[in-house]
Amino acid sequence: MQNFLSKNFKTLLAIAIVLNATALFTGVFTGDSALYADVAKSMAQKNDWLNLFAYGHDWLDKPHFPFWMTALSFKVFGINAFAYKLPAFIFWLIGLYYSFRLATNIYGKAIAQATVLIDAIALHGVIANFDVRAEAYLAALIIAAIYFIYRLLDSNSWEYYLGAALFAGCAVMTKGLFVLITILAGFILYWIIEKDWKQFIRPKWYLLLLLVLIAITPEMYALYTQFDLHSEKIVFGRTHVSGIKFFFWDSQFGRFFNTGPIKGKGDISFFLHTTLWAFLPWSIVLVFSLFKKSSSGNKRWIIIGSALVTFIVFSLSKFQLPHYIIILFPQFSMICAVYLLELKKEKTIKILSIVQQVIFYIAVVLIALLAYLIDIKTWLNILLVTVFLVIVFFVLRKKNKNCNIFYYSYAFAGILYLFMNLLFYPFLLTYQSGEKAAKDVDSMQNTTIGMVHYYSNDFRFSSKKPVAYLETFDSAETFLHRPSTVAFIRQPELDSLKMRNDNVKILKTYNDFHVTQLTLKFLNAKTRAQVLKKTYLISLQ
Repeated sequence: MQNFLSKNFKTLLAIAIVLNATALFTGVFTGDSALYADVAKSMAQKNDWLNLFAYGHDWLDKPHFPFWMTALSFKVFGINAFAYKLPAFIFWLIGLYYSFRLATNIYGKAIAQATVLIDAIALHGVIANFDVRAEAYLAALIIAAIYFIYRLLDSNSWEYYLGAALFAGCAVMTKGLFVLITILAGFILYWIIEKDWKQFIRPKWYLLLLLVLIAITPEMYALYTQFDLHSEKIVFGRTHVSGIKFFFWDSQFGRFFNTGPIKGKGDISFFLHTTLWAFLPWSIVLVFSLFKKSSSGNKRWIIIGSALVTFIVFSLSKFQLPHYIIILFPQFSMICAVYLLELKKEKTIKILSIVQQVIFYIAVVLIALLAYLIDIKTWLNILLVTVFLVIVFFVLRKKNKNCNIFYYSYAFAGILYLFMNLLFYPFLLTYQSGEKAAKDVDSMQNTTIGMVHYYSNDFRFSSKKPVAYLETFDSAETFLHRPSTVAFIRQPELDSLKMRNDNVKILKTYNDFHVTQLTLKFLNAKTRAQVLKKTYLISLQ
């Protein structure tokens, strides 16, 4: 397999990068992605790099780092979906780079190459390049921090101190203090296994922690100026809310113990079954690797410990979302790479080769069924069928079972991710009415716009004009009585407004569906109309 990797690494990596890059040229889902894009849009337009606003109010939820990166991108490339996704894509590439460097230092070049090829096409990682959230940044920042700390084990170079502090600090400013668990857990476990107790009292590690604290001072300052200096602000329905306390406690331990303002319901098995689909096409390889003792030495526990401890923390947490698991993909990929490169049993190689073939053919069948079900009519269907046939031929002509593990996995990626990013996701976006309505409003000259009882993130982000939030029907009527005003509204709110005012005029009507919560009725073209909802642009006559 080492010869295969050395010959095909650059080609397969280029394929993976192109597949992921196709996500850059489509829109943004109306959920968290559009919300985060709108928060960064406000930052860029106001040149206010300290305060975060959402829905017209002070927003205390996520740290600043991803919004700083996105706002900078907006400044350079304009406010659009491409500029929103580009920084996350760049950080994804940075994550691959530092995964390669870390794996090279611990295991050698061949395992490093396998690590990158595995990580580059993991399903939820590819999804994260389309539906961008904080985890797209976080995975890269964490693995980069681990790399620099690893180099500090045998060096006191300031290059490694600064690299570790910078990446760890940015990771903390992306998701909070818990990320230090993922960064440090593997090293702590490694020292315990090695019985290297002196590491726990070495001044260098406390110096590093001090540098990390210095690195996060921009976040502390921003939170302090927006919230701690203004106790009169109403946040989470109350005053005297400390942004710094929320950052250090409520957003982390509050979610873990379910005592903070943002609550959830935990399931200890949630990330077990999430990993099985999110890490496709490699999840079965990962399962196999758990039952094989590696001969790569105790330093492997730096990677295993990081993944294991974080996975346990995630599983015990009361607040769980599928995309959280993405931050462990570099570690999972390294574990799989070590397993595959050390694999000698012909029987196991044959089994895994068959497994990857089955995953590939299941993907082909499901994509064909889904394309038929949703009734996509586009020339890209012809292109995809051609791609399918080329890939199938390419795969079937390979005889080496060891290499087929990678060939079938990349065939899976080629088929699924082209379908997702070029056909399926664009199809879903046509049922997000907010973006369509924003384009229509932007074409209306000298018009002031608002939203009635409805926070459409994609409408707000896509609109080139300021959007007023009309939280009551009284405020909506007052707004619409002004000249040249238009409001975006859903059917229930429109019905209520019509009961109060007979002069409501419908300017545009749109079909709408919450595309991040798909149902079979929506996917089926024959029953889709039954579940579509209506949204409107309205004015008063």
